[in-house]
This record gives sequence, structure tokens and C-alpha cells, in this order.
Amino acid sequence: MSSPVLHAFYVGRALADAINERAERLLTDGLSLAGKFDAEQREYFRQFTEDVMARAQQAEAEAGVSYSSTAPSAATTDLQATIDTLRAEIAQVRVALQQYRTTPQV
Repeated sequence: MSSPVLHAFYVGRALADAINERAERLLTDGLSLAGKFDAEQREYFRQFTEDVMARAQQAEAEAGVSYSSTAPSAATTDLQATIDTLRAEIAQVRVALQQYRTTPQV
């Protein structure tokens, strides 16, 4: 191969690697932001639900009616644990991918 062709090959390869890395980072960051947004919205909804239930309890207490509630807090905790686990796995995959990319390939 001639030198300009060989040079173009390596430039193209470096460009493709850089684009792949950027796309990977954008995708993982986007997924992370989406997960964070989802968690925040679920927390907001949980707080909103608790507020509504507290108002309902107050209204029933004022009316002289008894009220009992069991909140599904375990499901919220399990969801947050799942989100945290997924974020940790994404971080591990990033590290493994960076290590793979930095090792010389024959």
C-alpha cells in the first residue's frame, strides 16, 4: 500500500473509534439520565400519593371515620435497589470496555 492510503486507513480507523466511543458515552449517559428522571418521577409520585392519603386521613378524622393504610414502601425500595444495581452494572461495563479498547489487538 502507498503511504497516503495507509495514512487514510489509520485516520479512518481512529475516526471510527472516536465516534464509537462518543456514541457509547452519549447512549450510556442518556440511559443514566432517563433512569434518574424515572426515579425522580416515581419519588415525586410517591410523595404526592402520601400527601393525598394524609389529606384523606385528615378529612376522615375530622368527619369521625376511622382509617387504616398499608403503604407499599417495600416495592419502592426494591425499585430503587434495582435502579442502583443497573447503574453499577453500567459503570462496570464502561470500565471493561475501556480496558478492552486500551489493550493492543493483533
